[in-house]
Amino acid sequence: MPAPISSRPVLAARPGRVARRPAAPGPGTLRALLAGLAAALLATGPAAAQGPAGAPAAPRPAATASAPPAAVDAAEDARRARALARASAAVVGLRSTAVEDAVSNRTLGRAREGSGVLIDPAGLVLTIGYLVLEAEQVELELDDGRRLPARPLAYDQATGFGLVQSLVPLPMEAVPLGRSGTLRTDEPLMVVSGGGGGDLGLAQLMSRRPFSGYWEYHLDEALFTAPPHDAHSGAGLFNADGELLGIGSLVVSDARGPGQPPQVGNMFVPIDLLAPILPELRSRGSSRGSHRAWLGLQCVEQGGAVRVVRVNEDGPAEAAGLRPGDLIAAIDGRPVAGLEAFYKALWTGAAERDVQLDIRRRGAEERITVRAMDRLDALRRPQGI
Repeated sequence: MPAPISSRPVLAARPGRVARRPAAPGPGTLRALLAGLAAALLATGPAAAQGPAGAPAAPRPAATASAPPAAVDAAEDARRARALARASAAVVGLRSTAVEDAVSNRTLGRAREGSGVLIDPAGLVLTIGYLVLEAEQVELELDDGRRLPARPLAYDQATGFGLVQSLVPLPMEAVPLGRSGTLRTDEPLMVVSGGGGGDLGLAQLMSRRPFSGYWEYHLDEALFTAPPHDAHSGAGLFNADGELLGIGSLVVSDARGPGQPPQVGNMFVPIDLLAPILPELRSRGSSRGSHRAWLGLQCVEQGGAVRVVRVNEDGPAEAAGLRPGDLIAAIDGRPVAGLEAFYKALWTGAAERDVQLDIRRRGAEERITVRAMDRLDALRRPQGI
C-alpha cells in the first residue's frame, strides 16, 4: 500500500476533521475552517507566498485609497468563504448497488458507500471508480438526508475515476476544477465528504509520486495527504479557493513516501487527469487507456520480483494455472523488479494476447502462458446496458 515529504507539522490549526458538515453549512463552521486555513497559511511562513519551484503566487488585490488593506483582506476572506461554502455544498453522498454476480463484490461488497463532487451544472458527479464499478443502481444523498436517483455514466480503469449522472436537478452549484500539478506541500487543503454524515477537515499535501496498486492499477503521479480522512472514498480535495484538486481513493500508511517516517494519510487521484479524458468518459463510458490487458492478479513487490498474493476467480491467470505465492521474474522476456515495470510491460501490447510469464514456484522456474483479456470485457453490467 502506498505514504508525506516535509518535516513541517501537519497544519498548525486543528488538523484533521474541523466539523461534521451541517445540512446547510453555517457561518460558524465556515469561520472555523477559514481560521484553520488562515493559521496554516501563517504557519508556513514565507514559503506560502511562493508558487511551485519558487514561482511567485498570484498576488492579492492591491490596496487603494478607497480600499485600505484591511478592507481588501476582508473582501478576499469573504470571497474565499463563498468559494469554500460552494465547494462544501457540492459534495454529495453516494450509495451504489452492484449487479448480483459482479466479480468485484468479492472484494468491495455489493452495497457501497462514499461521496462524489458535482462538477457540471447538468448534474455530472465525479467520484472514485470502485464505488460505481459494475453498479446497477446509484443514489445521491444530500446533506439533509434526501436521496436522489442517478445512473452510473463511466468507469475509468486507467485513472480510477467514476462518473455519475443525476436524474433530477441538484440544488447546488458545480465546483471549478483546479490544477493539481501546481499544488505545493505547504499549502493548506480542505477535504470534504458528503451525505448526512459528511465531514469537512484540513489536510496537507505530503508527497506527490507514482502509485502502483496491487489490483493491476498504476498512476504516474498521485497525491498523498495527511492527516487521514476516514470517509475518503470519493471525497473532494479542495484548495483555499474552493477549486477541486483530487478525488479520494485510499487510506495509506506511507503518505510521506519511501524512506520517510511512517505517516498515515490518504491517496487522491489528481484532477489534472480528468480534462484530457472527460469527453471520452461522457460519450463512451471509459477512456481508450482503460482498454488494456488484464490478467486477474493481485500482486506485491518482494525481493526484486513481483509476488502473487491472490488470483481472481474465473480470470485469465487462474485459467493459466498461476497461484498465490508465485514470484513473477519476467514478462515476455523482460525482467520486472516491481509493479510499475510489470504493469507497463503488460499494457504495452494488445489487450487480448498471449503473455509469457517467467515465474519461480517453490524454488523451481517455470514459464506460463496467460491469455490476457480486456479488463472492461470482464466487467458485469446490468441487463439492458
